[in-house]
Amino acid sequence: MVGERIKLIRRQRGLSQAQLAHPELSDSYVSLIESGKRTPTPAVLELLAQKLDCSLTYLVNGVTAEQMEELELGLRFARLALENGDLTEARRLYAELLQENSLAGLASLWQDAQYGYALATEACGDLPTAIALLTTLRQADTEAQSPERRVQIAIALCRCYRDLGDFQAAVHAGEDMVGLATSRPDWSDGLVELGSTLLSVYIERGDLLRARQFAGELLAAAEVLGSPRSIVAACWNAAMAADALGSGEEAMSLIERALAVHSENGEPRNLARLRSAYAKLLLRVRGAEALAARDLSARALRELKESSAGTASIARCELNIARAEMALGNPDQAAEHALTARDMAADGTSAALLAEARLVLGQAYWLQRRDEESLTELAGSAASLEGVPQTRKTAESWLAVAEVRERMGERGESIAAYERALACVGL
Repeated sequence: MVGERIKLIRRQRGLSQAQLAHPELSDSYVSLIESGKRTPTPAVLELLAQKLDCSLTYLVNGVTAEQMEELELGLRFARLALENGDLTEARRLYAELLQENSLAGLASLWQDAQYGYALATEACGDLPTAIALLTTLRQADTEAQSPERRVQIAIALCRCYRDLGDFQAAVHAGEDMVGLATSRPDWSDGLVELGSTLLSVYIERGDLLRARQFAGELLAAAEVLGSPRSIVAACWNAAMAADALGSGEEAMSLIERALAVHSENGEPRNLARLRSAYAKLLLRVRGAEALAARDLSARALRELKESSAGTASIARCELNIARAEMALGNPDQAAEHALTARDMAADGTSAALLAEARLVLGQAYWLQRRDEESLTELAGSAASLEGVPQTRKTAESWLAVAEVRERMGERGESIAAYERALACVGL
């Protein structure tokens, strides 16, 4: 590409290869550069740019300095929109950048735009498209990708597959990059974050023995690295593993450490997500602190809406508030938040999230004595659960459906839901 541009500009200037080369270079060397058989050094490129009276930026990248400035400015605007929670606008801006012909020859900027577009697409709830974009990016020329970017792509892929319910693909995306299939990892901050995402997949699919072992490995790696980034990632997901294993107070200790470290210098989106996870755990482990859990969730909800967090994170936070309101004896407020979460999850991207939202809404309606509406939501939750992988978490959802139906006198449906819960755990 560089050689072709040198030839084009030389001809436009009316110069022969010998005239361009003289006196510093040989005409044969210029010929080799133009044919792509030699790669010019930075010093030679700078010399040729002076001789051809063009910018070095154009010679190297095929764009003028002004075009480069416009592209970089467009990327900054798109990133700001994503970070500030304007997800639709961010997706539009990234899409416009990717349609720019001048971006095609700029591998690094193209990958920045493609990665940002994938994150914005994920945040909008379109997980299949996000996965396709990330897969394309992962298969692109890796020479232009830093090791950190490759890890970021793997984290996003692992997360998208997990949220879509494809745990096998999520594990494959995470384990391949971490290197678990061949050797023990040479841990870095990025790999600890990827490992923590992978740990969440083990928990989601009910592989608790593997989760316990891997959580310990991540915590040990984070202690050796000693960085806030690795400590937060490891403690956060190790807390989720401890909770799944029934060690509630251990989970609280771990997540409180993560929150304390992240509160000092954490990125806004992850800080809001961590605060939401802490509030959910607080309600589960220390039910008497429902008021504190509700207030923390409300704060997290405000922060999530002002960050690059996607609709799924916001919907889950709404459900945290709904559960806390039910614990506080406020079914009207609980129903309002659960209804918001249900509507956000109604796009069908995540059947598990929709099932959870309809279950919580059904519970709130039952507390309001709106039995018919409660039954409708419980039936909808059960229908969504039919398409969700059979895991420990799915069993918990079937159990909750069974308990509410039993209280409502729906004995046959209750027994069927109990049986589905047992089947999910292999009984």
